[in-house]
Amino acid sequence: DNRNIHSPADAFLDQFIPSQEDKHLSFSEKLSETVMFPDVAYRDDYYGVSSNDIAISSEAQIELLEYVARIAAMYRDVPFHNFDHASHVTMSANKLLNRVCTTFEDEEEDISSVAARTFGISADPLAQFVVVFSSLVHDVDHQGVPNAQLVKEEDPLAAQFDHRSVAEKRSITVAWNILMEDRFRELQSLIFVNGDEMRRFKQLLVNTVLATDIADKERSKVGKIRWQKAFHPSQSSRQSLDGSTSSRLDDVSMRSLKATLVFEQIMQASDVAHTMQHWETFKKWNKRLYKELSKGYREGRGPSDPRENWYGGEIGFFDFYIIPLAKKLKECGVFGSAASEYLDYALENRRRWEEEGAEIARKMVLEEDKIVAKMNRPKKEAAPKSSKEDVPAEAESRRGDASAEAAPRVPPKDGSGEMV
Repeated sequence: DNRNIHSPADAFLDQFIPSQEDKHLSFSEKLSETVMFPDVAYRDDYYGVSSNDIAISSEAQIELLEYVARIAAMYRDVPFHNFDHASHVTMSANKLLNRVCTTFEDEEEDISSVAARTFGISADPLAQFVVVFSSLVHDVDHQGVPNAQLVKEEDPLAAQFDHRSVAEKRSITVAWNILMEDRFRELQSLIFVNGDEMRRFKQLLVNTVLATDIADKERSKVGKIRWQKAFHPSQSSRQSLDGSTSSRLDDVSMRSLKATLVFEQIMQASDVAHTMQHWETFKKWNKRLYKELSKGYREGRGPSDPRENWYGGEIGFFDFYIIPLAKKLKECGVFGSAASEYLDYALENRRRWEEEGAEIARKMVLEEDKIVAKMNRPKKEAAPKSSKEDVPAEAESRRGDASAEAAPRVPPKDGSGEMV
């Protein structure tokens, strides 16, 4: 962090100790349409300070490592929504965020002009940290089944979180409650310098993680209204979140709305980044998602059999969600060449899936069915042993290990620079 400091020696800010009110997390309020970004919060030569010059205590570093370890341990052993997925999303989000924050066009450009082009994001390290934090925790304790299934099963979490965005709210709650433990006070004091920043952190955390619940039709509808208001104001119906007609936003509020939407787009794109990266990366995560949904269906925790239309369903997902999302990354104008890269990969993966996906899906289904059949095969009773010498020596080492066979194989890096 580099807020309001004048030398590396000043980097240790007075420790902020949050009150119980500050620590309280609630989902009862309406989703914030904008999260106000500060006008003047950071010194003018913010970019002139190397991260190596910013002092972070050893206690805070230890607490950060412990926090990440705690979060990692709470991710479940499911095929897709596991800590590997969280790590992949975090790296993808960080890549997009870096494109926003390294947008100086020349040495003469000052921080204010860069901040204006990036809607204040480049000058807001707290908000930048929220994106990385949200990516890390966004699926913690995910059960590997969709929200609709949790509601159908009358899972206690469904009632706790008002039967909406159940898994996402659970993840936010777990992450926030751990962070608020007294053992992480040093880390807290580095993230928040006062109660206002803590509340803004919570707002952004809730906004960004809930944005990953793309099955929520009401939130998707509201998201389209907000996007039109921010990036196509002349075409906007000027409808607010509560359905009423609103006046046009002032410049500061418009900038805040755009910044909030950009963060939500980063989270949404990173959550499905495998669809907009190298073909091998896409195939790897596509297979993992199939295994998770197949497992849920076999256990009676899935609405439909994924074998029935996996090929066609993926084409529809590209056409109606992935490609429009990639176009939005380009449309908001803050990601530079990364936006075109994501769109190009999405279009290419869609093309290749249309050509090769039917056969890939067929083989994937057969492979999974074979593994399941082997796991369910009854064990044969061992024949009576007349003597120790009658049993071949290698027999003891030939026990079938279905779980090992079921684990997805991870392809090596292909040298293209893409994450696998």
